[in-house]
Formats: sequence, structure tokens, C-alpha cells
Amino acid sequence: MKISKKQLKELTDERSWKRGIGYYQQGNVLSLLEDKNTIIAKVSGRHNYTVKLWMEDDELDGSCTCPMGDAGVFCKHCVAAGLTYLDDVDSAIEGSSARKAEKSKPAITLDNVRQYLAKQKTNVLVEIIIAQMLEDESLRERLMMRTARFGQEGLNMSAFKQTITQATNTHGFVDYHSSYDFSKRIDNVVDSIEELLTEGYAQEVVDLAEHALGRVEKAIGQMDDSDGYMSDILERLQEIHHKACVRAKPDPESLAKRLFKWELTTDWDTFYGAVETYLDVLGEKGLAIYRKLAEVEWAKIPQLQPGQTGRSFQGSRFRLTSIMEAFGRIDGDVEALVAVKSRDLSLAYHYLEIAQIYKNARKSDKALVWAEKGLKAFPEDTDSRLREFLANEYHLRKRHGEAMELIWANFLDRPGLENYKVLREHANRIKKWPRWRQQALEHIRVIIAGAKKRPQAHQYWANDLDRSMLVEIFIWEKDIEAAWHEAQTGGCGEHLWMQLAKLREKDHPADAIAVYEARIEPIINRTNNNAYREAIGLIRKIDKLMKQIGQGNEFQEYVLSLRTKYKRKRNFIAMLVRLR
Repeated sequence: MKISKKQLKELTDERSWKRGIGYYQQGNVLSLLEDKNTIIAKVSGRHNYTVKLWMEDDELDGSCTCPMGDAGVFCKHCVAAGLTYLDDVDSAIEGSSARKAEKSKPAITLDNVRQYLAKQKTNVLVEIIIAQMLEDESLRERLMMRTARFGQEGLNMSAFKQTITQATNTHGFVDYHSSYDFSKRIDNVVDSIEELLTEGYAQEVVDLAEHALGRVEKAIGQMDDSDGYMSDILERLQEIHHKACVRAKPDPESLAKRLFKWELTTDWDTFYGAVETYLDVLGEKGLAIYRKLAEVEWAKIPQLQPGQTGRSFQGSRFRLTSIMEAFGRIDGDVEALVAVKSRDLSLAYHYLEIAQIYKNARKSDKALVWAEKGLKAFPEDTDSRLREFLANEYHLRKRHGEAMELIWANFLDRPGLENYKVLREHANRIKKWPRWRQQALEHIRVIIAGAKKRPQAHQYWANDLDRSMLVEIFIWEKDIEAAWHEAQTGGCGEHLWMQLAKLREKDHPADAIAVYEARIEPIINRTNNNAYREAIGLIRKIDKLMKQIGQGNEFQEYVLSLRTKYKRKRNFIAMLVRLR
């Protein structure tokens, strides 16, 4: 198969290209086979992944079983496999002294194997496959599923379910490192279920998908699914189930009962929002059953008053609320939707949700009433979004003074750049920003002065008693001189120092140099290669800036001082030598 480095590079991004080169150089391509217009490779990474490269209409394409490959990305594993196949990347990596990878092309090709197999009797081939099936669990499951589909007596549902059960059996706890392979096996089984749908077994797929969903839910509770592989499988199975229901048209009343029970009791949000998702399947009869079941349970849900947050987030309550809201949306009944929301007034935000419902329904007066109710119910510990909603309503009614009081209250609660921006937006509506700006900056200075008097200030905005808040605001306002003055006077956070240095590189290079030099030592003292690389990056900046102001000789002296001071840090010194 004829491919080129140019084709490989065009298919991927810069990061995957560079990392793929690294994988090639490290020998991560464990095996590689070519068959006609297809290359199959095994590449090691966090797990061992299977890469396929092929030519179609003179265009190169590829796939990989890694998470990036599953998302359709031509990943680093594909790059490594392609480079290994080409077996010569030295010319592709300009200036590289990388070793050539060892030859990975086998002496015996798949064509040789194909010729050998073609000469064998059927019973020999069967035994070869059976022997491999006993070793390969994934192959065993695929063949069992195929056997269940193409048996003499038609589709064998018991065999299908048994294979699903076996594939989802965790046999104890599945740790993080084993989760990918475990999930991939289940994904292969889901492929077989989906294939049944294309072959006309819609009703059977409904049954199999529900069986698989139950098994997957159980398996998630017995494994580390930090990367979300199983969550993706749950979502995929639900999509297959809905497609199967659309085709099979199962009894709507029975389906409604199953979906409602599952949605209400699941720990994994399976069939969440089923009322609206399955609206095209349930019809009037199914919807009526779903509504009746939900209303019976809803009647048991107690009213929550302001401050009673303990039971607000109970799983069954949350799901029932979602179901009842869905019926309100389906019916287009604003008052019914508000009635559902009104069952829980434990948080100020819930008043805002009701106000927003009325606002969207163009009932602004009712929206205002509910927003004011929320503020009255939560006069102290209120929600900033509720205040802002109410402020906007007040502006529309020319009640600008009341609006600004609410926005100022938000700023007092959480002084900082974001609320400073909101304050400016509202003050500009009434053309009074200079006054409010001065008031806001004076308040921040009072905070800083007060914090300095308290040895142990715990407020999130204290920022170690420095001027970070003011520096951040002045940078946003593009008043770099004011920001620099505040940083020089009272200090600021590291990220702000670096931001200031970058902003001053052009017109005040000496200031930027001083900032970068001050940060070199603490970075080097972290004593790891990543820190050393970060320090080298800053040293390069210092070099450029010193040359800019005619201090090239001083830079050489600076580098010499670093070599003397950190001579025991051999990795850092090696990087520093290469810098020269």
C-alpha cells in the first residue's frame, strides 16, 4: 500500500503528529500487518490499541480503538503506525536525530496466511477459530452473538441475553486501568444488538436493550468509570432502544409503566426525560398512563418552604419534578409549570425559575411579582441571579435607583472583576458609570486596608492581602500603568505578574525582565524537568528582551550566574547549555 508522510500529517493535528513521532521513536508500535489496501497495527499507550489504515479512492484514512479514535480523530497511534509502516521518519522530522524504528513488516504477510487457509479443509479452519475463540473473550462474545442470530431455529434470545450477561459481568471490581478493555467488550456486544435492528428484529432489540441497560447499570456500580466509557454505552443503548420502539411500536401502556419505573428508581439517569423523548411512541394512551403514575407519586411530595433545602435534592423528588415539568411543557400550560416549580421554594433560585417562566410567556408583571417574592423570602442570603433579573425588570420600568441598589448588593457580596463588569453594564444604562466606578474602587481599597489589619483573613477576595483585585480590574480596563502601579505598591498573584510582564515587554522591557528574573528561582526550586523547561522558556524571553535593549553581554553574565548557582541540578544545566 502506498502512503506518504505528507498524507499522514495532513490527516492529523500538530499535537498528535508530534506525539505520534514520539510513539514511533519509542517503539510503541508492537505489531503491524498489511493486507491489500489495509494496514493493521497494535500500538501501546495507556492501553494496547488497534489501528487500521486504509486507502479508499486514493485517499488515506484511519481509525483507532482509543477514545480519540472513537471520536473520529486521526490520533497519535495512527500517526505512529503510519510512520512505522513507512519505516523511515528521519527525512520527515527536520533536524531530527531520531533513530530509525526497527523493521516491523513481517516476513510472512497476510497474503501468505490467506493462501495457507484457502488450502485447508473446513473442519481445520473451524478448529483454528475455536482455539482462538477460547483465548480471545471479545471474539468469543462476537461469535456467540452471531451464532444466536443465525441459528437454525432463528434468533436465539436466551443466547443473546446470556452473552450480554457474561460481557457485563465484572467478576469483582474493575479498576481504572482495566475499564477501557472491559467497556470495549460491552461496546462490541452493543454493536451486535444494533445490527439486529437493521435486520428487522425491532421488538427483540427493545427487549435486549432493556436487558443490557440493566446489566450496564449494575456494572457501573462495580468499576472505576472515571473516563465515562460506560456512561457513553448507557447513552448509546438508550438511543438504540428508542429507535427500536419507533419501529416495533410496542404496547404503549406497558412501555409507559416500564419507562416510568426505570426513570424514577435508576441511580444513573437512565431514561431521564423519557416523557418527551418517547412522545412519538407513547401516544395518547401511553402518555395518559405515564401522567397517572406520576401524579400518584407527585401527590406524596411535600411542599418545601424557604430554607428547607435538605430534601430538595432527593433523587426521587428531583426526577418526579422533572417528569411533571415535562407534562407542563407538553401541554403548553404555564400555570401548571409554575405550580410544579412552586412545590419547592427552598432556594431563592427557584423563585427566579418561576419568574423566568412567566417572562418567557410574556407575562412580565407576574415575573416581577415572583422575583420580588424571592427577594423578600431571602433578604440576606439571596441568589445574585435573582437580583440581576429583578434589576433588569426595574430598569425596564424606569426604577433605576432600585436596580442599582440590587447590582451594588451583588458587588458587595462578591467584589471582583466579574461583578465589576456587571456594575458597569447597569451603570452605563443610566450614564452614571464614573460615580459607581469610583465607589467600587474605593470599596475594594477599604477591603484591602481592612484585610491587612486582620492577621488571618479568610475572605476569598483577600488574595493574600495583595492588590490582585485592582490589578485585574485595571488590566481589563486596559489601564496598564495603573495596574503596574498597584502591583508594584502592594503585590499581586503570580498569573497577574506574568500577564503584566507580557503587556510591558514592548514599551517597558526592563520591567518585564525584572518580573521574569524574579520568577526563575522558585520555578527551578520545584526540581523537576517540567519546571526546568518552564524556567528555560522564561530565560529565552529574558534573552530576547536584553538583546532588545542592548544588554546581550549582561545576559551572558546572567546565564553564567545561573550555571554557578544551580550547578548541582544537572538536568537544568543540560537544558541551559543547549539554550546557548
